Amino acid sequence: MIIKASDGREFPVEMHKTRMVQKITLVPAEERLKAIEEAGYNTFQLKTKDIFLDMLTDSGVNAMSDNQFAGFIKADDAYAGSMTFYEFADAVKDVLGYKHVMNTHQGRAAEHLIAKIFTTPGDIVPTNYHFTTTKAHIEILEAVCLEIYYDEAIITESTNLFKGNMDPQKLRDTIKKYGREKIAFVRMEATTNLIGGQPFSMQNLKEIRRICDEHKLLLVLDGSLLCENAYFIWKREKGYGNKTVQEIAKEMCSIADLFYMSGRKNTSVRGGFIATNNKELFEKIKPLLPVYEGFVTYGGMSMREIGAMVPGVREMVEPAVAGCSIEQIKYFVERLLETKIPVVTPPGGLACHIDAMKFVPHIPQSQYPAGALTTALYIVSGVRAMERGTISMDRDKDGNEQFADIELTRIAVPRRVYTVSHLEYIIDKVNWLYKHRELIKGLKFVSEPAVLRFFFGSLNVLDNWGRKLCDAFKKEFGNI
Repeated sequence: MIIKASDGREFPVEMHKTRMVQKITLVPAEERLKAIEEAGYNTFQLKTKDIFLDMLTDSGVNAMSDNQFAGFIKADDAYAGSMTFYEFADAVKDVLGYKHVMNTHQGRAAEHLIAKIFTTPGDIVPTNYHFTTTKAHIEILEAVCLEIYYDEAIITESTNLFKGNMDPQKLRDTIKKYGREKIAFVRMEATTNLIGGQPFSMQNLKEIRRICDEHKLLLVLDGSLLCENAYFIWKREKGYGNKTVQEIAKEMCSIADLFYMSGRKNTSVRGGFIATNNKELFEKIKPLLPVYEGFVTYGGMSMREIGAMVPGVREMVEPAVAGCSIEQIKYFVERLLETKIPVVTPPGGLACHIDAMKFVPHIPQSQYPAGALTTALYIVSGVRAMERGTISMDRDKDGNEQFADIELTRIAVPRRVYTVSHLEYIIDKVNWLYKHRELIKGLKFVSEPAVLRFFFGSLNVLDNWGRKLCDAFKKEFGNI
């Protein structure tokens, strides 16, 4: 909830109380420098013992509610026919309106099944913006993941409230160019992860639905951040202010033919699911579920996780849950804007995103500015963020670099985990770093896998700048 103070400033108040805590430690700057060196300047390779605030992702690191822990404990363990699964199916029907549902061990497992069943070599999958694993599943099948966004989507500083919209005319042009028979399906992601957690509008979703109907195309909704997108529609789109977040989420789901999500985000539980009201689509997917995931009433998840997901699905549409990280991110972004830090605007879901190409304009894209800034932030603060730029792209088949549309350092805000005081700590360190940004130089790869290199790739700093930055920080603050 946003509260207006007596001085006019607005700030988020967490609508929950903490009943269990986990100790965190700020290791000294020298140890942080050593840790990032050993990690190959890749924050994915850091150990949690070396991390103060873990803002790598909002996936699988959210705080569960007391009701979810209760569901975890009382789950009905069974390989087949568990009553806990049927409680979950009832929750999905009540909240999202889907009659048919199957669990997967996480969102990318759902992507795998959908891509495998509906995509063939040479197909095109238009999307409002790709997600890394989505694109990988499509390209492994020798199909093409094609982004169909408005040009303004990749302008980081903007007043466009729905930068996640798909461009309808570009979609029509794509269908005309390749032919309806080459379009595997049309995918809408709520919200667009890689361009700053930006939502699409209900109006846009309905327009894309109309085009799909005209050409008899399948519309697939990635709802991993469904409730954030619904919350933005509630707050920003004309005609939806008097509706509830649940009503909006349910309306969004009614527009799609096929829905999938990672439960690690909105429901705060490891797992995922695919849902639909089209029994024919459901029956196409179901035979492969036991092959890759598990029986239809557990689908790769433990029954305890499904037990926790039942209240998770019901709670995720509550404004205090759907908006908890959104309002913290809004505060985070607005505080950085006060000191002229280049961030993605308007504030989106998932994270605060710093525009690395504006923060460190002296670093060329070939030297990975977003990766360098993410490394620098860890050295001076112990905060683990994530690169969302060219490192998150894979090379083409000829080994050439594919430069990202934008270079972002993503500082994720997990749900119900951190407080405003933690955000203020990060804000202070980002501001210090901005004043000393000339110390940050580029990175180069030492080793990299061919697919999803940002997970396992190893890099090195150019001109030993990590040591120089650490020394400058220690000179001012000591070895803290």
